[in-house]
Amino acid sequence: MADRGEEQDRTPPTAAPSAAAPAGPEAGPAPAPVPPARPLDAIDRDILRILQTDGRASIRSVAERVHVSRANAYARINRLVEDGVIRGFGARVDHERAGQGASAYITLKIVQNSWRTVREQLQALPGATHIALVSGDFDVLLLVHTPDNRALRELVLTRIQSIPEVLSTRTLLVFEETDLGPRPDRPAELA
Repeated sequence: MADRGEEQDRTPPTAAPSAAAPAGPEAGPAPAPVPPARPLDAIDRDILRILQTDGRASIRSVAERVHVSRANAYARINRLVEDGVIRGFGARVDHERAGQGASAYITLKIVQNSWRTVREQLQALPGATHIALVSGDFDVLLLVHTPDNRALRELVLTRIQSIPEVLSTRTLLVFEETDLGPRPDRPAELA
């Protein structure tokens, strides 16, 4: 078989659609159920560590680092995507350097059983980067990045507090962030 070029080799498989999509009449047809993930072996965990550290790693590079063939590495990455273990590929962004100088965690108390409706509206907000349904004194934790405090104020007071199911909010400004993503010098999280 002819050797494929590095450019083709770098292209990871596309991520499978999320299984967490809301179901119901307003959501359209239900997504196909995602089968349970197959057990991960040491090579799968090594592949995940490599891709978490460098999502742009080529198939060839991954294969060499885990000591398998390129075809085997490609098949394993495809399986991890199909099983929903890998949800996608992306870049870690320095939000301040990207013009998003204000960051905040916003806690929300919401009407009981309104999570899906609220989540859908929060996902549409500019600058929303992480949404979690949590237990404790509040129901939802939202991380946002905005150009400045004025935009943050507008987002909270106009957009979020106008959602009918949101009962209250609390905004926690982020003064400094440290990304604790996988690094080669840290112990393996997936072992």
